[in-house]
This record gives sequence, C-alpha cells and structure tokens, in this order.
Amino acid sequence: MSEQHDDIIQQHERLLIVDFGSQVTKLIARRVRESGVYSEVHPYNKVDAGFLASFNPKAVILSGGPASVADAGSPRADAGIFDLGVPVLGICYGQQTMAAQLGGAVEKSDEQEFGRAYLEKTGSSPLFEGLTDREQVWMSHGDRVSKMPKDFEIIAKSPNAPLAAIADEARRFYGVQFHPEVVHTENGARILRNFTHEIAGFDGDWTMAAFKGEMIQAIKDQVGDGKVICGLSGGVDSSVAAVLIHEAIGDQLTCVYVDTGMMRMGESAQVTALFRDHYDINLIHVDASDEFLGLLAGVSDPERKRKIIGGTFIDIFEREAKKVGGAKFLAQGTLYPDVIESVSFDGGPSVTIKSHHNVGGLPERMDLKLVEPLRELFKDEVRALGRELGLHDDFVGRHPFPGPGLAIRCPGEITKSRLDILREADAVYLDQIRKHGLYDDIWQAFAVLLPVQTVGVMGDSRTYDFVLALRAVTSTDGMTADYYPYSHEFLGETATRIINEVRGVNRVVYDVTSKPPGTIEWE
Repeated sequence: MSEQHDDIIQQHERLLIVDFGSQVTKLIARRVRESGVYSEVHPYNKVDAGFLASFNPKAVILSGGPASVADAGSPRADAGIFDLGVPVLGICYGQQTMAAQLGGAVEKSDEQEFGRAYLEKTGSSPLFEGLTDREQVWMSHGDRVSKMPKDFEIIAKSPNAPLAAIADEARRFYGVQFHPEVVHTENGARILRNFTHEIAGFDGDWTMAAFKGEMIQAIKDQVGDGKVICGLSGGVDSSVAAVLIHEAIGDQLTCVYVDTGMMRMGESAQVTALFRDHYDINLIHVDASDEFLGLLAGVSDPERKRKIIGGTFIDIFEREAKKVGGAKFLAQGTLYPDVIESVSFDGGPSVTIKSHHNVGGLPERMDLKLVEPLRELFKDEVRALGRELGLHDDFVGRHPFPGPGLAIRCPGEITKSRLDILREADAVYLDQIRKHGLYDDIWQAFAVLLPVQTVGVMGDSRTYDFVLALRAVTSTDGMTADYYPYSHEFLGETATRIINEVRGVNRVVYDVTSKPPGTIEWE
C-alpha cells in the first residue's frame, strides 16, 4: 500500500529525520508528531539527492548516533541537505557532523557528559523561545564541537560542553549537544515545537481526523471491488485496522479470529461481540485450541513454542482464507516502529533490533497483496485513530498482548489445566489494577504461572501448589522499561485475592526487574 500512503503523505507538510543510529531516534518522530507535524525516519545512507527531491522536506532533523565524528569513515549527512534552503536541526551526533561538514571541528572531550545537565542560554534564539535562562537537559556524549563553522554563534552552554547549542540564524541551522526528544530534557518538546512551528513554519496539520478520511479513500482506491481478509487478534492494532478498513469497503472485508486456547479470560466472547454484533463485520471465529494444545504437548522450550504457535496460526489462517472465495488482499496492523526496526543500514546498534513477520508479508504462496493502513503510525497515534473511529476504550486502551498469548506466560509445558489457572489469576490481577485506578498508568501488566510448586498451609491442610509471579512495567515504547512501584498494601491485597479465589496457587511474588537486563515478557 506504499503508493497510497505516499499519496496521503504528500498532502501534508513533511519533516525528514535522518537517522545516524541512535536508540532514541524514534522518540524524535513521536515528539514532532505530537505537535501535529508529520515526520519520517530514514537511514543516513538512504538519503541522497534523488531521495531529497522526492521527499521534499520542509525541515530536517539530524539524529544522534553511536559513532564518533572524529573517526575516519564515520557517517555523514548528504551535503545536499544544507543546500535545500530549509531549517536543519542537529541533535548530538547530528550537531557534530553538521559542524564538521560546514567547516567547524569536533574533538573527543576530556570529560564525558552523560545524564542530567543544566543548560545556560548565552544568547537570544527562537529555538529557546519561552524557556528560562537555565534549563535541565539530558546529555549523552563523549565528543563535542570544538570549533564552530563560519556564521554560527553560541546560544547555550553546559559545564562540559561550551558549545552546547549553536545557531546560524540566517540559514536557520541549529545544533544542540543534548537530547530534546527524551523526557529528561524538561522542555524538550517546547524546543522541538519552536523548531517546527516558529522556525520552520509548519501549520501542524497532521491529525488523526484528517488521516482517517484520507486513509479511507486510499483503501477504496487500492482495493476497488476486491475482497480483503484480516487476521484479527483482538489487540489494538488489528482491531483499529479492521474497523478502518470496514468503514472504507464494508462487506468486502472478512476477519479471521483464531482462538489458540491461549487467550485471556473472556477474550473470544469479547472480540466476537464487538466485531460481529456491534460493527456487523464478517467474522470467521475458529476455535483451534485443541489443535494448538495438541501440538504443544510436552514442549517447554520457549523458542519451539513460538515457532509451533506461529506456524500453526499461519496454516489455520491460510486454510480459512481460502474459504473466502476471491480474496485478493491481506490486511495487517503493521506499525511504523515495526517498519523502522526492520531496516538495516550498517549494522549499527539501533538497526534490526528485531525482525517483524508482518513487515515482509506472508509466504508468497498466499498470492495476496498487502493492505497496511497503519504502517505510518506509532502506537499512540493508533489509539487516537481508534478513538476517532469510535472504538470502545476497553479496546483502544488495552495493554499490549503477545502473539503467542499465555503460552509465553506459562514457562514449562503447556497444559489446559495450567492455562486455566493462569487465566483466572490474570483476570483477578487486572481487576485489582482497574479497581485501584492504575491501569492507564501501566504500560503492561500480567501474571506468569511458574513451573514451580511450593508447600503452603490453607486452613488446617497442607497444600503443594504453583507459584504465580506478577509483572507490571512502565515504558514509552516497550524498548526499555522499569517495574511499576506498587505499594506493599496493593501487593498484599492482590496476593490474598489470588490465593483465595484461584485454586492451584498458594504463593505470589512480584517481578522487579527492569528492561534491560530482563525482557518484559518472561519467554
């Protein structure tokens, strides 16, 4: 659907983010979009004269990165960027390569600067409009600009970066050593908005209301009178994609929901009621729980579990899709982070973090064209689009749920009895979170049934039941995360409810591991 996306995006003013490999480059795009400006991230070595002419950016941001500008062969921005006549903002490595390329100099700093620092303004600049003379920012650098290019001036300094922010106001070129995209830079969003709206003159016309109407037309243009099938998981992404496509083409869409037997409590009934009854969407509900559990019998290795579940899902989906005679298109809920993370340019630390099955499409034997209406959106934008479509908050605000479902929250062998225990315990846990008004403060929360049994006492009887681990994390994008700091009162009350209400559990523990070193899921 790339051509349709290009047509839609051409209707909006666009900001180009040149990626030099920073782990937080995506945050730049998110912060910019939050102010109503459409932005895209592209690897530095894919940005050449032809690309710049086609993309036609109204402004450019050069990201940070792990390389050192002082090293031979380190990445550089295409020189044509500085001849476009548009504003350019260099962040960290972006500032350094801009300075070096325009005639300045960069050196390795005697004193590195990582973490919080305080920026002191040394001059007046529209980049810092509305900020105080001393601002908390987030630094992460071992190099620094030692000589400014011609016509640049210092607009801010920090203890270890005398040229912490520089500007050529006439050409509207700016460089900052700190990272305005991270939350630790207290007024970072204001700085980026100053760049996009005050300096570059963006109108801020990127809204989900506009995107909804434009994408509905794009789907109609792509699909015509063809039939579309959509794998529906009940998660936010596939749900929003399905409702959006249905608004565009109605009964030409058929959704396939496969119950693997590893879904949350009430999941299948909820999905069926929403899509078949509320939206009147053609829905094929396949109960394949026996098939999945049969294939998983005796399997405890987490990678084998994932492969069995993924392969079986594809087989069942293909089987059901063939029953939809004449289907020419496959709808997927691919998101922009999936697309970014699947791009590799030089083997740097931010590239190919993970391969996404839904970016490259399904096996060629399916002979279906992809419809991916969300592939330009971040997760928070998908939620905003869901609200525009009238999706209930129970769906729009849901925590992420993994494709393999409860299988990877049940270490060891998968059995129906263990899954039933986990389902009940997880439901009690989430009910507790909602009752205490914590659900929206948490990125993801779930229970894990451990393959460990311990001795307990209930009443006057000895028990030998399972240990249940509770997990809850805060995050912005799932790439890093910290555990949620529940009160001891909450944990005690929740453990008591689970042990009293769920047969098979006699001990509850709480996971306080961050990511890294751990992952959010246990398998």
